[in-house]
Amino acid sequence: MLLHIPYLHMTAPGAYWKEASLGIASFLICAAIIWLARKMPFLTPQRHATAVQAAHVAPTPRLGGVAIFAVLALSTLLSRAVVSEPYKIFIMATSILFFVGLVEDLTGKVPPRLRLLAALLSSLLVIISLGLWLPRAGIPGLDGLMGNWWVGVPITLMLTAGIANGFNLIDGVNGLAAMTALIAALSFSIISHNAGLLGLSHINLMLAASVFGFLVLNFPAGKIFLGDCGAYVLGFVLSWLGIGIVINNAAVTPWAILLVLFWPVADTMLAIYRRASRRRSAMAPDRLHVHQLVMRALELCGCRRSVANPLTTLILMPFIVVPASLGVVFWDEPLRAFLSVVFLGIGFALAYRIAFKLVWKYRAKLKRMNRANSATHRPRR
Repeated sequence: MLLHIPYLHMTAPGAYWKEASLGIASFLICAAIIWLARKMPFLTPQRHATAVQAAHVAPTPRLGGVAIFAVLALSTLLSRAVVSEPYKIFIMATSILFFVGLVEDLTGKVPPRLRLLAALLSSLLVIISLGLWLPRAGIPGLDGLMGNWWVGVPITLMLTAGIANGFNLIDGVNGLAAMTALIAALSFSIISHNAGLLGLSHINLMLAASVFGFLVLNFPAGKIFLGDCGAYVLGFVLSWLGIGIVINNAAVTPWAILLVLFWPVADTMLAIYRRASRRRSAMAPDRLHVHQLVMRALELCGCRRSVANPLTTLILMPFIVVPASLGVVFWDEPLRAFLSVVFLGIGFALAYRIAFKLVWKYRAKLKRMNRANSATHRPRR
C-alpha cells in the first residue's frame, strides 16, 4: 500500500482555482447572512440560546448551512464530467433534507423524527435515482448479501441517516462539526486519489473548501452556526461520498470510511446507549455528549464560556484527526482498519466513562466547598 498525497503531485499554480473560488463564495454568503441577521431579528431566534443542549448565550444566526448548500449547488457546475450528472442528481436529492433543516432553524417546529425521516427520504431518492447502495460492509457473510436490495438498501438508509444525525449531535461548540467535516472531506479526497477516483477526489476538495469558508467565521468567535440545515447536510453528503468511494473501487475497505467518520458515529452510538439505559427516547436532547462534558470541565476550572467553547474543539481535535488519519493510511487494508475501529471504540468508551466520573466528582466537590463557604460567611443573628 502506497500513500500518495494529491497536493504533492499538483504543480500548476492555478490548479485549485475552483476550490478557492468556492471557499470565498462560502465566506461571502456567511458574511452576508451575519449582516442580514442584524437587520432581521427573525434570523436569530432567541429560543436556540435557551435550549437544553445550548453552548452559547447570545442569539446567533444558525444559517451557515445555507452557504454550504449554496456552494454545493454551485459546485455541480464545476465538477468533472465523469461524475457531473450523478452528482447533480445527488445534490437535488439532498435538497429535501436541507429545506427541512432550514425550516427547523427558522421556526424550531420540526421535530427530530421528521428530520430523520427527511434524511431517509433523501437517501432513498439517491438510491432510486442512481440505482446505488453500499455494496459491502467488510463483514464476512454479510458482504455476500449486500448485493440484494432487501439487505443493502436498509443498511444504506440506516447508515446515511445515522451519520447525518451524528453530525447534528456533535454540532454543539464552535468549529467542532465543521472541522470534523473538513478533516473528513480532505481524508476522502486523499483516499479517492489513492484509489484512482479523481472525480470523487475533486468533489471532496470542493466540499472542504465550502466548509472552510464557513469555518473562518464560525471558529473561534462563533459569529454564525451551521444549524440543522448545515449539520444534517454535511453528514449526509459525507456519508454518501464515502459510499461512492467504496462503490467505485473494490480495494477500499468500508472500515477505512468508518475511521474517517469515527467521531460522529461513536458519539451517536454512545448517545443511543446512554438514553436507552436511562429509558429515554433516542431523540431526546441532553447535555452529556463528549464535547459538553469537556466544556463543563473547563468551566468548572474557571474558564469563561466564551473561552471554554472554542477551547473544547481544540482539545478534541486529536481524537478526530487520529482516526481519520488511520483511515487514510489503511484505506486498502481491511484487517488493520477493522482493528483500529475496535481499539478506538474501546478507548472512546473507557475515556468517556472516566471523564464522566471525574467531572461529576469534581462538580460535587465544588458544590460542597461553596456550601461550606456560604455557611462560614453567613451573618449571625
